[in-house]
Amino acid sequence: MAKAKYENIFKDLKEKIESEEYEYQSILPSENILVGTYECSRNTVRRALAGLSEIGYVQAINGVGVRVIYQPLDKASFVIGGIETFKETSRRNKLNSVTKVVMFTEIVADKRIARKTGFAEGSSLYYIQRLRLLDGKPCILDINMFDKSLVPGITKEIAGRSIYDYIENDLKMEIGVSKRKMTVEKATQMDEMHLSLGDYNCLAVITSQTFNGMGIMFEYTQSRHLPEYFCFMDTAVRQKN
Repeated sequence: MAKAKYENIFKDLKEKIESEEYEYQSILPSENILVGTYECSRNTVRRALAGLSEIGYVQAINGVGVRVIYQPLDKASFVIGGIETFKETSRRNKLNSVTKVVMFTEIVADKRIARKTGFAEGSSLYYIQRLRLLDGKPCILDINMFDKSLVPGITKEIAGRSIYDYIENDLKMEIGVSKRKMTVEKATQMDEMHLSLGDYNCLAVITSQTFNGMGIMFEYTQSRHLPEYFCFMDTAVRQKN
């Protein structure tokens, strides 16, 4: 129950910051006010604020309060340091999103796939290609592999909606940590077939391995992004010696 309360407060504050109800550089209501507003404990409020701090939305300042440091960007911004679904990112950036499932099949990880992804050789996997459109423009090609033994029952229809919603709400599995690598790669024939490359001959590619709450990898994804339309943001904090 406490976790659900914390998540609801986190999401509500996040949405209010994104909608600029709490504006850039403004000070959030005090802890006492937030405790009263959400009818929860001080620790629950602090956990929600800590979560917002981790993704670069707020900064706690001694003797002042919690200042909003989130600022909307011109392009669609994807968070490297957090785990967002495509729908969540689209909503945050106020863009209309559509997902088209290009391929949905099942494969068995051979030695090459195992070495590339981190799945054990012989693992049964869902292999999915999804084209992501923002405001009608095809901007991302996602290539996903999911371990069938950990994420059973994925269908083409689920892939067209949100696999993470299915994992969290239907399977009740915790999505824990995602390890990511960002590169710039030359466009392939598959990219040219699905994406509106225009004059570009390269893409920003985010490769990720995602682990559940038990530390077991259940997903490998390669997201191939049209460079014209995207920027990737993270928040860095200098560590004191």
